[in-house]
Amino acid sequence: MAGMKRASLKASIATSLFAALLLGGCSFDTAKLASAPAPQDLPARIGAVSSADPLAQDAGMEMLNAGGNATDAAIATMLALTVVEPQSSGIGGGGFLIRGTADGKVESFDGREIAPAGAANDWFLRPDGTVLTFDESVKSGLSVGVPGNVAMAAMVHAKYGKLSWARLFEPAIRLARSGFPINRRLYDYLVQMPDHAGMSEFGKSLFYDQAGRAYPAGHVVINETLAKTFEAVAKAGPAAFYSGPNAAEIAGTVAAATPRPGAMTVADIASYQSKGRDAVCGTYRRYRICGMGPPSSGGIAVLQILGELERFDLKALGVDNPTTWHLFIEAQRLAYADRELYLADSDFVSVPVSGLLDPAYIAGRSALISADRSLAAVAAGIPDGAETAIADGDEPEEHGTSHLAAVDSANTMVSYTSTIEGPFGSGLMAGGFYLNNELTDFSRSPTGGDGKPVANRVEGGKRPRSSMAPTVVWDPEGRPVLAVGAAGGSTIPVQTARSIIGVIDFGLSARQAIGLPFIMAFGDQMMVEKGTWMELAIPGFQALGHTQITARPAPVKGGAVKWTGSEWESARDPRIEGGLDVP
Repeated sequence: MAGMKRASLKASIATSLFAALLLGGCSFDTAKLASAPAPQDLPARIGAVSSADPLAQDAGMEMLNAGGNATDAAIATMLALTVVEPQSSGIGGGGFLIRGTADGKVESFDGREIAPAGAANDWFLRPDGTVLTFDESVKSGLSVGVPGNVAMAAMVHAKYGKLSWARLFEPAIRLARSGFPINRRLYDYLVQMPDHAGMSEFGKSLFYDQAGRAYPAGHVVINETLAKTFEAVAKAGPAAFYSGPNAAEIAGTVAAATPRPGAMTVADIASYQSKGRDAVCGTYRRYRICGMGPPSSGGIAVLQILGELERFDLKALGVDNPTTWHLFIEAQRLAYADRELYLADSDFVSVPVSGLLDPAYIAGRSALISADRSLAAVAAGIPDGAETAIADGDEPEEHGTSHLAAVDSANTMVSYTSTIEGPFGSGLMAGGFYLNNELTDFSRSPTGGDGKPVANRVEGGKRPRSSMAPTVVWDPEGRPVLAVGAAGGSTIPVQTARSIIGVIDFGLSARQAIGLPFIMAFGDQMMVEKGTWMELAIPGFQALGHTQITARPAPVKGGAVKWTGSEWESARDPRIEGGLDVP
């Protein structure tokens, strides 16, 4: 249960194996939030942590048990995920973190990776001007951005951490040095992607036997190289990551795999800076919702989806009504049309944030939605402040990332999404960890078909657009109630908005809201989650005008901590626990 001390990370490998393979969790009946006592009015509780992996979640809870706060817990969890979920996130990548307090203060932090100074608009083009294939782009130094997670963690810790910096590394060091058992999810990725996970000799030696077979679930992986990297950064701070031997190894590895001039240098790594950003906030049914602004598209997309749905009574329609989710799809299509055209690194291009979130603009977009018929075509709107001389890009669908959330006894919420982009990132490794392929989040074509520049084109020192949507929520009385987010590339804003709707409109527990059947529009095509009632409801969606519908497993992985009315509930996506148990 949330708030209870989990098994110590000093337990035996057998106990750790049991914890890793037994991915079950507790959920709670949800009290009506509006009538629940405020958490700050109750006796202090230790708090809760949510993570996709129970061993990483243990690391965060260890910090809370040691007297740390939500910031400490979130950083320790991110570090541990570098070890136990290497396919998804870690110190070789970046992320976004949003922090919300019991009195309503909110801050967001940008640890997004950046392109090397030598990168130019033609970064992903061949000499003849044609675009490299996605696989060619990923499996090279072209895809690697300067990692930002360590710098952002240090920035947030310096401002809000309670425990010492070195203390936060202790669980991750133990996991790397003593070993962790491969769980089923990691094993499946290793089997599916041997040429990627094992692209480097180090990765091959960690996860594959002499015959090239992936080690089975339960096999204990020891990563002493990563333990030593952690120890250096724990002792000397972020300088040990962004300068010296570690920076030289990263730059050398990336440059050797970059088939053109302008490759990453030690100077690129040394110049990296995390940034404080303005959070984007809005309301949905009087709940206050705050998320991440540019260079992430996630916060704006979530707020637009919710805002466009507010005039519809989703609760009356019901959680298992195709019309409810038809409306959700239509709002999503409109929000993503804006996202594709306007969202990019606001340090490089003008992003009309205020215009996109203007209630009048959102109301106008909502007016396009009909409850009984799908829009035949969707285009971006023209919000105040929009730059019209830009074009849509060709960013690929993404699938990586990990989300974590923490809350402490002061009811401070931290929502943190961390990523190395696709599974195992670029496949390149340094210091015992995988290096990201975040630069493929840029449009690989610098111009659109009409010759206009793409806002999210490659530029030296620029941060690629992200889908990450770490979010914090307060109820109508101003009480903190939810820290939520997701993994799964472009699906992230959709997952996050769906979870918020599940909690606010349908009164679901965090686990139930995260586990709602997934539905999303990918261009003109619509996907429903295979094996759920939505698959059976395809004729109903077709009657509403959605003609291109496929049913397939959902590429999603959400996480949250939620106030139940008496304590904080921790939840991870039930899909990674072996199934769904939702209405």
